[in-house]
Amino acid sequence: MTDTIVARGLVKAYGDVRALDGLDLTVPEGTVLGLLGPNGAGKTTTVRILTTLLRPDAGSCTVAGVDVLRDPQRVRQLIGLSGQYAAVDEHLTGFENLEMIGRLYHLGRRRARERARELLERFNLSDAADRPAKTYSGGMRRRLDLAGALVAQPKVLFLDEPTTGLDPRSRLAMWEVITELVREGTTLLLTTQYLEEADQLAHDIVVIDHGRAIAHGTPDELKRQIGGERLELTVGAQEEITTVTAILEAIGTDRPTVDEETLRVTVPVTNGPTALIEAVRKLDGAGIAPTDIGIRRPTLDDVFLQLTGHQAEDHSTAPQREGARA
Repeated sequence: MTDTIVARGLVKAYGDVRALDGLDLTVPEGTVLGLLGPNGAGKTTTVRILTTLLRPDAGSCTVAGVDVLRDPQRVRQLIGLSGQYAAVDEHLTGFENLEMIGRLYHLGRRRARERARELLERFNLSDAADRPAKTYSGGMRRRLDLAGALVAQPKVLFLDEPTTGLDPRSRLAMWEVITELVREGTTLLLTTQYLEEADQLAHDIVVIDHGRAIAHGTPDELKRQIGGERLELTVGAQEEITTVTAILEAIGTDRPTVDEETLRVTVPVTNGPTALIEAVRKLDGAGIAPTDIGIRRPTLDDVFLQLTGHQAEDHSTAPQREGARA
């Protein structure tokens, strides 16, 4: 499998703020790389460099074997890009937006119109094809923007937080489209703050913070860094907490944590069901009936919190200059 997107040592600074600080990325052909991080981490700066919109201060990158810095025009012919904000002309209809993009790609009038109709159908926008884009909902604009990125049928696609601001139903619909594109062989670099989105779509994930890659692996590999599953239960009365804590401490690999009436303890990944059975047996012996009990597998939220010390959507660390550009 060849590597379609390769970046080495990317550096970009805005004054005293280093948006990127030696970032390396590799995306094999036909796979999805999820670039994960909070606002200001450098995600959009990375996308802008790889799509020829911004030159790095240092480093190198290639897309589909083409040097991004030496031959940006050729790179533009090979890629599609959908940014954080829908780049559509709100005064044109959906059909006119897509036809215009096709003409800019020199598809010819006939093919540009055919392609516009194909994509409007694919993205369930045919009924709104002749309406001005300014009358579209947010979800419709996002779909139209993604359709625009696909007019030239690129094999390499960059999606920068494609579902930001969408309602859950629209987000699921966008996931279905993205999954279909990857099945058809598209190579995709996806930036997102939504951990569930990365878990759902990405083959590999790179977590970045302050312009540096701080972790890389599949979603499952990253979750395993947490060190095990969690046995979690909720007691019915505060006075039961001391007894339950002692029971869980004997079962788990660390000291249980207590959050009001919910207790959690880490157990080995291979021992979750056994630990659950043992906990139920010991609780029954102590005459304690929890209101809820189960094994909880680590999530990417857990991974991100452990790696960075803050949640993925914590905006407090985003420098203003980087936030405006990334």
